[in-house]
Amino acid sequence: MDSSFDDTDYDYAASVARRAMRSMAEQRIAPTPANFAVWFQYCAGGNDDLRNAIDLLIDHNRPFDSRTNQDLFETYIAPQVGAVVVRTSERLHALMGAAKEFLTTAIADNHSQMQAISEVADQSKAGVDPKALVAQLMNELARAATRTTRLEAGFAEKTRELDVIRDSLSKSEERARTDTLTSLANRRALDEFLRKAQATAEWGEPLSVLLLDIDHFKSFNDNFGHGVGDQVLRLMAKVLREKVREQDLPARYGGEELIAVLPDADISVAAEIAERIRRAIADARITRRSTGETLPNISVSIGVAQYRTGEAITDLIERCDRALYLAKGGGRNRVVTEVELERAGAAG
Repeated sequence: MDSSFDDTDYDYAASVARRAMRSMAEQRIAPTPANFAVWFQYCAGGNDDLRNAIDLLIDHNRPFDSRTNQDLFETYIAPQVGAVVVRTSERLHALMGAAKEFLTTAIADNHSQMQAISEVADQSKAGVDPKALVAQLMNELARAATRTTRLEAGFAEKTRELDVIRDSLSKSEERARTDTLTSLANRRALDEFLRKAQATAEWGEPLSVLLLDIDHFKSFNDNFGHGVGDQVLRLMAKVLREKVREQDLPARYGGEELIAVLPDADISVAAEIAERIRRAIADARITRRSTGETLPNISVSIGVAQYRTGEAITDLIERCDRALYLAKGGGRNRVVTEVELERAGAAG
């Protein structure tokens, strides 16, 4: 939870807490510390990304199951990047101190060397034995070379440490944007990608979204357990990742729902990609790892929609979601686009 709430007035904090508990009760969410942290932030209104994510789930009547609650907490409340940034800042501070020391030493050594060489030059004018002068000059040059080698080794060591820090930051940022179960992009990464894709789409480039939901997943979990259910979700994620294009973003939307954002793809291209995904999942064979037992085939329903210039992203996803539910209502294991959704609306 944001440390700024530590200084909040008692009455205000208490009122936020009461609203959070009421909201959790309305959604039948267990009042665990992690869930309370999510809903306290939501009711306090200090996290726009979290508020948008929860509002979208509520608008679409999505259940706040354990996976969804965990996703919200890991994505918006407790990303690990914060702690890494603190540690990295400390390491960078130490490195900057070392670099400053190296440079100070190098400057001092340079002045010392120039003074020594100047003294040798003065002695040459005074008629000192040339052999002694050469020996003295060689000695000064050797000392300078030793100091340079030592400084180069120190800089090389600190450069390697900087590479380690850069790699650590990169991995930390990646973890903060990745769903832990499926290894797909999480809601934070999805929201960022959608904002950028929307900006491009406003210039006339097509943008489509497909929303995928596993058919009868609750009964599958009830029959075979959540461990096998997680295995199925990972398989769905793998198929989604393999069947979309390189420029697309596959992500976990929440619970058993997956999503893919398809820049530069109109409704027909997106429907073709969705159909490839549907067929690949329908043809997949799932084996329980613990026993080797072959499990019943899994199917998915997929809704597809294309962005309309000037609309909100929530409208795009809501239309995609309605197409998904039309696919489920039409028998499942199928792809439905917004075109068919509009036809169904006109016929109704």
